[in-house]
Amino acid sequence: MVGLELLAVAVWAMLPAYVPNNAAVLAGGGRPIDGGRYLGGSRLLGDGKTWRGGAAGLLAGAALALALNALAPLVESVGVLAPGTLPRFPVAAVLALPAGALAGDIAASFVKRRLDRERGAPVPGLDQLDFVVGALVVTALVAPGWFVDVFTLPVVVVVLVLTPLLHLGTNAAAYRLGLKDEPY
Repeated sequence: MVGLELLAVAVWAMLPAYVPNNAAVLAGGGRPIDGGRYLGGSRLLGDGKTWRGGAAGLLAGAALALALNALAPLVESVGVLAPGTLPRFPVAAVLALPAGALAGDIAASFVKRRLDRERGAPVPGLDQLDFVVGALVVTALVAPGWFVDVFTLPVVVVVLVLTPLLHLGTNAAAYRLGLKDEPY
């Protein structure tokens, strides 16, 4: 797998993990997951991690994975990619990718609170890859056969290089649109 095919597989496989945190921001609010609890003088997670946002993120990522399953044959029929190039998501991956992305983001919030960082304060690297690591780890645990078939070393490398660029670009756009309080 090289070039366009490699890029297509990497982006396609990660789309259900890319969407949940954005959906959570749009649908967020409500009861925080940590219930307002503190640990060592700072919040466990903060007000930015809510049950409603998490549920919306999980549903959005899962719905996208199911839509991608339906769209894959159509996209491949255009003739740029060979039939069967784009991964199809089994139910375990449909749920694991968005759940893992959300779990990675929640874990990053926990770490940021322990570092005494305020909500929205940047932690380079962690901010761009927390959800990727979460999605990959949870998916590897829940759908190991599918994970090994799809996330080959070249695909993982593309994901790790491309994701920070996409993350910074989409966050800057969301900031300009007034959807985020910070551009990172």
